[in-house]
Amino acid sequence: MPIIKRAIKKLRHDRARTLQNEKSRNTLKMVVKKARKVPTIKSISEAASALDKAVKKHLIHKNAAARTKSRLSKLLKK
Repeated sequence: MPIIKRAIKKLRHDRARTLQNEKSRNTLKMVVKKARKVPTIKSISEAASALDKAVKKHLIHKNAAARTKSRLSKLLKK
């Protein structure tokens, strides 16, 4: 455990941020899973939007998001 006052505050901040990131990641996984299961235009656009937001928040890499969006759009073509 940190002793310095600023380190204590940082730890508290980091824990809060970790919880927010975890929630965002879980939501992202759920939306992408739904889009894979039922590939409709609406579900895939929601997943693409969620992926873009995750990239903006630095939760996932932009190339990973692009790859996932590409794979989802291929499902729609089938």
